[in-house]
Order: sequence, then structure tokens, then C-alpha cells
Amino acid sequence: MGAAADVRLSAWVHGNVQGVGFRWWTRSRALELGLVGHATNTRDGRVSVIAEGSRAQCDKLLALLRSGETPGRVDLVVESWESARGELTGFEER
Repeated sequence: MGAAADVRLSAWVHGNVQGVGFRWWTRSRALELGLVGHATNTRDGRVSVIAEGSRAQCDKLLALLRSGETPGRVDLVVESWESARGELTGFEER
């Protein structure tokens, strides 16, 4: 599978997900899955997760975000999908 098949997952994570190690945890899972992107706190209390890689690996990350085994408390994850843009390297906490 080449980069042409890669996807971009954008996930808005709602709940008690700031100040609880959520971004660090997300970064660790994403790196284990070989994904690139970032996890960013937003002013309204959500965390924005952007991840690029294979659809299968992005699906695994999405399942982990919804697993109930994250730090803090996830009430809702709203995702959208598009083709990977390819400008990301590594996985950052922002």
C-alpha cells in the first residue's frame, strides 16, 4: 500500500479530555500504529486529533479513542475522513 491509499482522519473528541494526559496517550497509540499527525487542545475543551496513514490503522486509532480506556472521559468522538494531504511528519501534542 503506497501513500496514494492513505487517508486523513479528523476526530473531535468531547468529554473530560484536557489536562488528563489524553494527548500524550493519543500520541503514543498513533506512533504505535505508524500514523502521523497531531492531537491539539481546543479552547472549548475538546481535543482535535488529526491522523494520516492507512485506513486500517486510522480505524484502529478511532476505535481506541472510543474504547473507554483513554485517560479522562470521552463522551463523544465525531470523525470525518478525506484523502491524506501528506504534509505531516511525526505525531505532535499541540
